[in-house]
Amino acid sequence: MEAELAVLAGTAGTTLVTLLTTEAWQRVSDGITSLWRRAEPERAEAISAELEVARTDLLAARETGDSGTGGELGAEWQGRIRRLLVAHPEEAEVLRALLDELRPALPDVPAVTQHATASGHARVYQAGRDQQIASS
Repeated sequence: MEAELAVLAGTAGTTLVTLLTTEAWQRVSDGITSLWRRAEPERAEAISAELEVARTDLLAARETGDSGTGGELGAEWQGRIRRLLVAHPEEAEVLRALLDELRPALPDVPAVTQHATASGHARVYQAGRDQQIASS
């Protein structure tokens, strides 16, 4: 169950950060805040404020060409959401419904499929983005 919650939290963290700078950001903020309001009401307002800060940080990072902030924020929110789901697994269905609702707002990203076969002493190096190989 914990692995399933981690995957769900990963999807949620990525979706949240992807949509924070789009027209859907208010729906994302409302949905995530509502999730906390149901599970841990005493933290809901702080979560809402932290989402606003994350949005501001992400907008500023995009203006300066900082591509690392999005990944950092995604990992941060993935961890928060995972911990919430571990403490309150009953909220997983609510989160799934929110993600289903938000799916149409996500930008189209082409799928990448990689296949490789190595035999003998061969090596295969694959990357979905940048890859650096340094010899020692």
